Amino acid sequence: MLNTTDILETIRMISDENLDVRTVTMGISLLDCVDEDPHRCCEKIYQKITTKAARLVSEAEAVSAAYGIPIVNKRISVTPIAMVLAGCKNPDPVEFAKTLDKAAKAVGVNFVGGFSALVQKGFSAGDRLLIESIPEALAQTDIVCSSVNVGSTKAGINMDAVALMGKVVRRAAEITADRNCIGPAKLVVFCNAPEDNPFMAGAFHGPGEPDCEIHVGVSGPGAVRAALAKNSQGMRIDQVAELVKRTAFKITRMGQLVGQLMSERLGVPFGIVDLSLAPTPAIGDSVANVLEEMGLERCGCCGTTAALALLNDAVKKGGVMASNTVGGLSGAFIPVSEDAGMIAAAECGALRIEKLEAMTAVCSVGIDMVVVPGDTPADVISGLIADEAAIGMVNSKTTAVRVIPAIGHSRGERLDFGGLLGYGPIMEISTYSPAGFIGRGGRIPSPMQALKN
Repeated sequence: MLNTTDILETIRMISDENLDVRTVTMGISLLDCVDEDPHRCCEKIYQKITTKAARLVSEAEAVSAAYGIPIVNKRISVTPIAMVLAGCKNPDPVEFAKTLDKAAKAVGVNFVGGFSALVQKGFSAGDRLLIESIPEALAQTDIVCSSVNVGSTKAGINMDAVALMGKVVRRAAEITADRNCIGPAKLVVFCNAPEDNPFMAGAFHGPGEPDCEIHVGVSGPGAVRAALAKNSQGMRIDQVAELVKRTAFKITRMGQLVGQLMSERLGVPFGIVDLSLAPTPAIGDSVANVLEEMGLERCGCCGTTAALALLNDAVKKGGVMASNTVGGLSGAFIPVSEDAGMIAAAECGALRIEKLEAMTAVCSVGIDMVVVPGDTPADVISGLIADEAAIGMVNSKTTAVRVIPAIGHSRGERLDFGGLLGYGPIMEISTYSPAGFIGRGGRIPSPMQALKN
């Protein structure tokens, strides 16, 4: 139980240190909407989303007002649409994306995720059709997010999908070049994608999940940084880890409370609390600044990976003690454009893509919201995806790539996406070609770590 001092400290975190519930996400299964007629299928999808999520926003706002807890985003995740397409005759995936966009806007949420495909071991009915439509779907919708899982520890890496996704990312940037290439900012390529992730752009409602449930994603890098600034002077490394762990416990308890309240109010099961430290472009709400508070001159210098490993582990340990339903990604996010400290580190040259890749071996996700020069070839993007997928596969963890080719721009410039997506300095990337390797196709076999039975 939390004592009075802990409660008052949590209130202070909310008022002074940017602590918030980053998202309440409702997962909705669309498996019962499958229909041979794609138009009827879309009608069923619209009806189910607008029925199930009709009170999501109003109830979240009521909880926020009653308890004084900021709930920044309300979102929906759905069954991977490629699975739904498989049951339709001659479907147009873009129409399904438009249906999701229309339904999500009707209930007032910020984003809807699940324009997705799971192809880690190969393509099945609906998968390739959906993947090839992603650029147009993202260009013709406003709040639809997409993801594709190309690898897993159990299955290996589908290199045909990796090659295809490099082209898809580049095409998505090209056809939204007039909007700061926003298309690929709503597209994530995963390895080991979790089925219960509440965070965008990678959220989808996995086939193993119930018909409908509520997930909560908490945040609080500002609260962790403030705790370190006030209390960590003269501490040993293990004492720093303990301080982070205690802070993460308090943050997660808040998420647990919100999840239980939303579950009761909406009459749907409570899924998970994702206790990831998710930054924003706001000053003081930065994971990079947390690492610098530990003693790094600048995020990206030698020692950054070790500091991030400590942070990620301590956050998980503190959160697990606060909730028995921890899931999703849970740890520390390191998106460049969404983190003021990461932006500053990239602009001054302390943080490079190669260092980011090393950091992804110990953080929650991967190469996230990284802007690269507009002339970056598709095979280089595929190579970056393959590298990240390999890290995830071998280490039995989730990794991902959300990279934005800045069409018409070069290193030294930046793209401004606005809102929580922030702005990103264009980072240098090696353009020596991996085309011969990527072009071989096939599948990288699963590693020995897969043989756990």
